[in-house]
Amino acid sequence: MKYVENKVVLIGTGAVGMAYAFATVNQGIVDEMVLIDINEAKSRADVLDLNHGEAWAPNPVTVSFGKYEECRDAAMVVICAGVAQRPGQTRLELLETNLRIFRDIVNQVMASGFDGIFIVATNPVDILTHAVYRFSGLPASQVLGSGTTLDTARLRFNLGQYFEVATTNVHAMIIGEHGDSELPVWSAASVAGRSLSRRVAAHPDMKEDLELIFVQTRDAAYDIIGAKGSTSYGIGMALARITRAIMSNQKVTLPVSALLEGEYGHTDLHIGVPTSLGRRGVRMVIELDLDEEEQARFDASVNHLKEIQEPAFAALDALS
Repeated sequence: MKYVENKVVLIGTGAVGMAYAFATVNQGIVDEMVLIDINEAKSRADVLDLNHGEAWAPNPVTVSFGKYEECRDAAMVVICAGVAQRPGQTRLELLETNLRIFRDIVNQVMASGFDGIFIVATNPVDILTHAVYRFSGLPASQVLGSGTTLDTARLRFNLGQYFEVATTNVHAMIIGEHGDSELPVWSAASVAGRSLSRRVAAHPDMKEDLELIFVQTRDAAYDIIGAKGSTSYGIGMALARITRAIMSNQKVTLPVSALLEGEYGHTDLHIGVPTSLGRRGVRMVIELDLDEEEQARFDASVNHLKEIQEPAFAALDALS
């Protein structure tokens, strides 16, 4: 890939995009960030606002407004553009409109000569990530979505509150669709070094509490959107974490939307699974040892996505 070291182009400067931009600049993760949005006046004001915080950032970050030509030498393009989720609306109901928007965006990015890494945050993120993969023609390693990184962060926070330990001492993961069919992998979870499965075996009544914690985790977005219109800070920080993992070649495992090519028994879709990330994007999908119930729930999540994805792509192809 030919790119400028640590240059990111952000497409879409709404609530999510700017939460990501702020987290990334505030943490000094990149050297250069270019903002692209159809609302140029607002985005230029965002650039100025971010630049005014440079004195307090750990490292200077060059922030500017630009056009799609700026993608040519970018290491990464992060897409946060698209129609926002409305109160009471599921992520999957957003699909048809956002597919058309994404086809136009990806065509313009690729026309610049871009050969970096795409990160997708717009919902429904799994299907739109697969759309970027199809529209761009890039290798699977260079296209990923935010997946269930936010859901996983929510679960870890909620478990930390329940067990009264630091969130960083909780190791648990949500996989599957970033949406209603997602699932927790309790069999691989641990809290403060202790297996969660063993905790439940010793205290069977805890199982009901854990199921309630999962439901609260899964439905958190609906509560937040209903009260303030959108989720932004959590996903912005999750995107910043993904960016750091890639830019610093950390080889860390995060539950992003990655292409399945036989892993977990499935192919031809992007879905939230633990994935090792490095400087060239996806290094490998990690296959967890799911128990029988977890595998069945993951299969159901895959089928749920495919039932919506396949006719949506067919309809889009028919319009081409």
